[in-house]
Amino acid sequence: MKVEIYSDIACPWCYIGKRRFEQALDRFPGKDAVEVVYRPYQLVPEASEQATPHRAWLAERYGPQSVAMDARVTELGRAEGITYDFDTALHANTFLGHRLLHLAETEYGAAVQGELKERLLKAHFSDGVDIGDRTQLAAVAVAAGLDGDRVAAYLAGDEGTDEVRAQLAEAQALGISAVPTFVFEGRWAVQGGQEADTFLRVLQQVAEETGALVPVAVADDGEACADGACAV
Repeated sequence: MKVEIYSDIACPWCYIGKRRFEQALDRFPGKDAVEVVYRPYQLVPEASEQATPHRAWLAERYGPQSVAMDARVTELGRAEGITYDFDTALHANTFLGHRLLHLAETEYGAAVQGELKERLLKAHFSDGVDIGDRTQLAAVAVAAGLDGDRVAAYLAGDEGTDEVRAQLAEAQALGISAVPTFVFEGRWAVQGGQEADTFLRVLQQVAEETGALVPVAVADDGEACADGACAV
């Protein structure tokens, strides 16, 4: 079974969804036959590579509700073993990170890509790393198992740019407008950071080739990072 997870590095619900899906996968009898691949999505494609404080950016974009938004995901993340530090988090364009994830998948495989995804999320949300900075990104990639010289050369050029842009366009063509979105076998989609039990039921249903998926929560009225998903 192949599961493609569309998500953004700067999406807090993508971090929660990743953890919950992994919990479900650990309980799934067919775990060893499941391939998990991360696909790119950008919530703010126009964001600058020059980092700005997360708190200031979110307040400018969403106003007073931004404080409650951060508080909610912080509490939910704690239950999943995630430490969100929004006071030190930096807002920056995520395209370079998605390029690195593409490199990891194509040259190292899905397992290394998954490790890099975890480290990028932690770097961004917990460690205050500037994910728009090539040097800091390279350090995260090396820690995930990628070769330092290869990463430096890759980020210095434009390798992977066309491929990532094509994947971003594909996400739009599929109608994906909020993340995380989990696509099973290219046929069935589940949106949002669902509970682990829900993901387990979906894995079982897809394995049985029923396609009878339960309705899933979506973002309300375009509100960002609500009800388990982050929307544009």
